[in-house]
Amino acid sequence: MKKIKKRFYRILAGTAAFVAALLVEKYVEFGSPSMENNVELILFLIASFIIGGDVIKKAVSNITRGQVFDEQFLMMLATVCAFFVGEYPEAVAVMLFYQVGELFQSYAVYNSRKSIKDLMNIRPDSANVIRENEIMEVSPDEVRLNEIILVKPGEKVPLDGVVTEGTSSLDTSALTGESIPKDVSVGDGVISGCININGNLRIQVTKEFGESTVNKILELVENASSRKAKTENFITKFARYYTPIVVILAVLLAFVPPVILGFGEGGFAFSSAVFSKWLYRALTFLVISCPCALVISIPLSFFGGLGGASKRGVLVKGSNYLEIISDVETVVFDKTGTLTKGNFVVSGIQVEEDFEGGRKGLLEIAAHAEGFSGHPIAKSLADAYRKETGKEIDTKRVTDVLEEPGHGVSVKVDGRNVLAGNDKLMRKEQISHKENDDYGTIVYIAVDGKFAGSIVISDEIKPNAKEAVTRLRNRGVKNLVMLTGDNPKAGNKVADELGLDTVYAQLLPQEKVEKLEEIMKNSTGRVAYVGDGVNDAPVLAMADIGVAMGGLGSDAAIEAADIVIMNDEPGKIATVMDISKKTMLIAWENIVFAIGVKVLVLFLGAIGLASMWAAVFADVGVAFIAILNAMRSGRIRE
Repeated sequence: MKKIKKRFYRILAGTAAFVAALLVEKYVEFGSPSMENNVELILFLIASFIIGGDVIKKAVSNITRGQVFDEQFLMMLATVCAFFVGEYPEAVAVMLFYQVGELFQSYAVYNSRKSIKDLMNIRPDSANVIRENEIMEVSPDEVRLNEIILVKPGEKVPLDGVVTEGTSSLDTSALTGESIPKDVSVGDGVISGCININGNLRIQVTKEFGESTVNKILELVENASSRKAKTENFITKFARYYTPIVVILAVLLAFVPPVILGFGEGGFAFSSAVFSKWLYRALTFLVISCPCALVISIPLSFFGGLGGASKRGVLVKGSNYLEIISDVETVVFDKTGTLTKGNFVVSGIQVEEDFEGGRKGLLEIAAHAEGFSGHPIAKSLADAYRKETGKEIDTKRVTDVLEEPGHGVSVKVDGRNVLAGNDKLMRKEQISHKENDDYGTIVYIAVDGKFAGSIVISDEIKPNAKEAVTRLRNRGVKNLVMLTGDNPKAGNKVADELGLDTVYAQLLPQEKVEKLEEIMKNSTGRVAYVGDGVNDAPVLAMADIGVAMGGLGSDAAIEAADIVIMNDEPGKIATVMDISKKTMLIAWENIVFAIGVKVLVLFLGAIGLASMWAAVFADVGVAFIAILNAMRSGRIRE
């Protein structure tokens, strides 16, 4: 912001000097024409130096380093030539309007960067680690794994971990774009970069600072603009070859016509008036040809798009990925953690009529039978029991625990023999039972050698997954595919509910890679893969665009992906596609507009029909309009 203010004050001071020089030129009379010309020259030189001194300094510096043909060189050359032919006001106006264009560019970049800079503020300055019953304030990178840290209300969570004591709400908006606070309590995982709203939290550290979520995000943000999009590369190469060509053409325009016109019947006669006229045309040609409208506005369009995406909780690692995603025709999804929540819940209970405990009794026995297991199935049963009764599992009621790998568990609950497991366990123990064909994992329960019922445990579909599929369809995505390691029944259930085209189930990680290769080979357009797990990392890296769920996704998936959705909402893919399409449209609008105006005015300038003021508009005016247009790229209504 300081540089913007400095440029603004420079423009104000230079404009005042420019206006003073114009007033002196028009209203003040001097003793002789030569004195009048000298005074006017000095005043306009002062105004030009105030306004464009930094441009000239940079141009000279670049020339000494061998970088001759850039926009600063063109502006300096145009200004010097304008003074040479006596067009003092035009010489100052060129620099003035150029600096105004640069001011608007700087302001536009500042606004585009603001949302990304907000992300940079998530970096924690310190961590309160508990050592030997004392709270010590240290740098986050000094905290070791499994140490306990204290996070007070209003503080940032410095490291990833699990809550061991306390309850609170976390502001995750800087990471996910979500304004609704997230409630956490003992056993819940928390990620660094969130702000603790209320209540003290004690958190056991699960990742060192270098591997923490906040540090990974900052690395992504800092590297986000390092990869240029093809359109950007085109403009950079275009300017590199374009500038020396127009300088050569301007030199030819200045010297060749006067030489040709100088030959007559009496031989060659050089006319300074003719040379001055053609030099002015060459100068006008140079000012018109300056490619700053393209060089400034195209990268700014992409930067605005990156900023708009980050404001919505989506990190795009480079503008090339922002360009590619607008051409996606096939989106391939992982299931668990991407389209589904990735946490198991009890979705159905079937109780035998002769079981005396009923629905609640069956759930109570099953929860206690699985109470010693750390498996997600056991956790879901415990959660359901807690929700149903408001009670915790009493492990004192459970004895004689015997786990049977691949089958289930045999225990005694309140002295009663209980079997809880899959169909194989029932068959092995020769328990006559009724098979349950519902979608999900089925836990069969037998009490004292008699079948009591079954409990269905399944993964929940994310509430916005259906909407995400609809939005992608509306944006021209032709094929929606799901690759999952789950069984076909589970995969088809989710696909049918969401309206996906194709499902490939029971895939190992290497089989996912092979299937994606096949899909990409048969696809006419770009292919995006969306996933969140370690097993998704190879496919994320292989796809034209890899999209990772960053909230709960693994480090490997986030590292391999090109785009990271911080709040795990698959609907954000459509949002990024909207930003991408708008960014590309604006970039090409600027290219066509800038080149079209320049070609027209270049032609008019070469034949003497375009003045220096037309040249200023073709350069600075076009750049100014293109910059204003580029500022729209990050503004998308969801």
